[in-house]
Amino acid sequence: MKKHPLDSWGTFVGGAKTRWITLLIWVLLTVVLSYTWPAINKVEDDTAADLPDTSASQQANKLIKKEFPNDAGNPVLIVWHRDNQLNNQDYEAIQNVYKQLKANPIKEQSTLPPFDTIPEQALAQSVSKDGTTLVTPVFFNENAGTEILQDNMDELKNIVKSTVNEDPFKRKLSDSGLHVRLSGPVGIQTDAVNLFSQADVKLLAATVLLVLVLLILLYRSPLLAVLPLIVVGFAYGIISPTLGFLADNGWITADAQGISIMTVLLFGAGTDYCLFLISRYRKLLLYEENKFKALQHAVKESGGAIIMSALTVVIGLGTLLLAHYGSFHRFAVPFSLAVFLMGIAALTLLPALLAIFGRVAFFPFIPRTEIMTEELAKKKGKPIKVRKSEGFFSKGLGRLVTDRPWTVIIATLILLGGLASVFPRIHYTYDLLESFPKDMPSREGFDLISNHFSPGELAPVQIVVDTDGKDIPLKEELEQLSFVTEVTSPMKGKSNHQLQMYEVSLDENPYSMKAISWIPEIRSHLKKGLTSADIQDAESHFWIGGETASLYDTKITTERDQSVIIPVMICIISLLLLLYLRSIIAMIYLVLTVVLSFFSALGAGWLILHFGLGAPAIQGAIPLYAFVFLVALGEDYNIFMVSEIWKKKHTQTHLDAVANGVSQTGSVITSAGLILAGTFAVLTTLPIQVLVQFGIVTAIGVLLDTFIVRPLLVPAITAVLGRFAFWPGKRWKKDNVQKASTEYNLE
Repeated sequence: MKKHPLDSWGTFVGGAKTRWITLLIWVLLTVVLSYTWPAINKVEDDTAADLPDTSASQQANKLIKKEFPNDAGNPVLIVWHRDNQLNNQDYEAIQNVYKQLKANPIKEQSTLPPFDTIPEQALAQSVSKDGTTLVTPVFFNENAGTEILQDNMDELKNIVKSTVNEDPFKRKLSDSGLHVRLSGPVGIQTDAVNLFSQADVKLLAATVLLVLVLLILLYRSPLLAVLPLIVVGFAYGIISPTLGFLADNGWITADAQGISIMTVLLFGAGTDYCLFLISRYRKLLLYEENKFKALQHAVKESGGAIIMSALTVVIGLGTLLLAHYGSFHRFAVPFSLAVFLMGIAALTLLPALLAIFGRVAFFPFIPRTEIMTEELAKKKGKPIKVRKSEGFFSKGLGRLVTDRPWTVIIATLILLGGLASVFPRIHYTYDLLESFPKDMPSREGFDLISNHFSPGELAPVQIVVDTDGKDIPLKEELEQLSFVTEVTSPMKGKSNHQLQMYEVSLDENPYSMKAISWIPEIRSHLKKGLTSADIQDAESHFWIGGETASLYDTKITTERDQSVIIPVMICIISLLLLLYLRSIIAMIYLVLTVVLSFFSALGAGWLILHFGLGAPAIQGAIPLYAFVFLVALGEDYNIFMVSEIWKKKHTQTHLDAVANGVSQTGSVITSAGLILAGTFAVLTTLPIQVLVQFGIVTAIGVLLDTFIVRPLLVPAITAVLGRFAFWPGKRWKKDNVQKASTEYNLE
């Protein structure tokens, strides 16, 4: 008989003589790598571009930077605001601040507008129409690092506070008096870095605490609750420096948002893999007195499902490498590598720890064989109850899906289908500033600017035209558009005088979906105008840049990535399921149920976010993030349960195999699902809306998989299909109940 590849693996990594060696190897690897390579959070790069260089807006921005350079530098916008209008004292304070900056420039300060010498009357002319708000910039060198800029923001605040003899930065906007906020590119950048630096520590602490509490509540064993955390901790100790090494050498780019999600994924998925093995080990300890022999069989019986589950997630997340949008693409390697190494830890370090602790790991509910229980009872002089391996609820659920499968299928499809029907009604936004807290200082400053100045002045659309030396009245042409409020006179290119640039102000917030939708109309209008002026190949003679154009390209690029990655991922996971289960029918309905669960999760998430939390829209990146995680992680539970049914098909009738498969995996998958959903829900504690939205949608999706798809819909379909669920595998032809091939009958 052919030996199973995992037959001796448990003994190899967790045997009586090898368990300490395995643990020592992990300790040495963690220590050496931690001291040799930098941690991933030390080499994060939050300035990496999201749009590819080939996108229209990026090409336009590159041309503008070359031909219409702004040598002033990277600006921080100081926003001065007083509800009952700025007064002479405020103007004097502004002048004094700029006098100090001129006399004692702060680090990397490049250009300073002459607000120190501008008369108060001239300052008043730059104030908003209602007289309440004034924006004054300070410019820094483009290559100034984040740490220097953060120090500069602190120093700038101190200068303002000492000048006005109060702290106008802490005063709430609802209070009376002078308010000052630092906004613009530098203000937003430094605030975002501070936000994520604080979030990392909070996220890690909250995740560890949540997993620990859930494990103790679910298993009522303190040591068992700590073991998965130890395994995940060691895995992170290797993953962090490994990713740090790759990022430090420029092979990958890591950003704070990706690392935050990776941490959650590691604890959630890692704990799941640990529970798959621990639950099997615990059951075998009820039949096998030798803990090492029980561990060997536990690794053999659960190892295949763990490997397949991890492989599904690794390859599924790896499809993000196909993305053109930078944020998606940067996630692929950290996520895939983290799950890969976590899978290795679950099948090496965890068996070693279980071999070291043995039955003590389950204290105070120690699993024993009947003989061991009887001997213990004799010693204590009183009977000891043997804990059942499955609860009444799990067995009842198993019988429900086999006794009334059509009722279960119809009920679950109505629920999931109803939630999925909400999906087309979801509204999206691509304005990342909306992800930040409303009380973040730079966002408050931005809101002050947008509320008191013309919306189009925030970020005008920049249009560059190659006129071929012809006199084309484009200014008048653009002013005819109903949504355009102002068009500047054309500026000539620095080296190519045939190039002209216009700045177009829109009558809508330039970051809104409405403004984004106008970019194609502007493009069409320019093409028509240039064609009528006898410009051949008109589309190659103009470029549209600026924030609105960039957001339009973000939308187009994100939609392109979804259209490529989603079908590719479905195909890859389908192929993996086919190779593992050798059943085309099972592969089809397992994939379809998880995809349905994804749409249902998005629908339910939108109902909570929009109607419950008042969010007007969700970030446009959420659907792809949610799909990649939910489909990959959702198949984990299907694989674990269906593989159990497949095993039982050797020794049981079809319906018995389904019922017992559900009851056997019910408790562990429920526990794993609660923990995974809980870890993603931890993201909702962060002040970044894109992570809050992602956390809610993903947590809902995991719960739907855990409590609806896995225990009800999938086994009910399997029961209805009967032997055809295995087609064209060997088991599909007939119920051929054979003698059990294992020495343990866990049913």
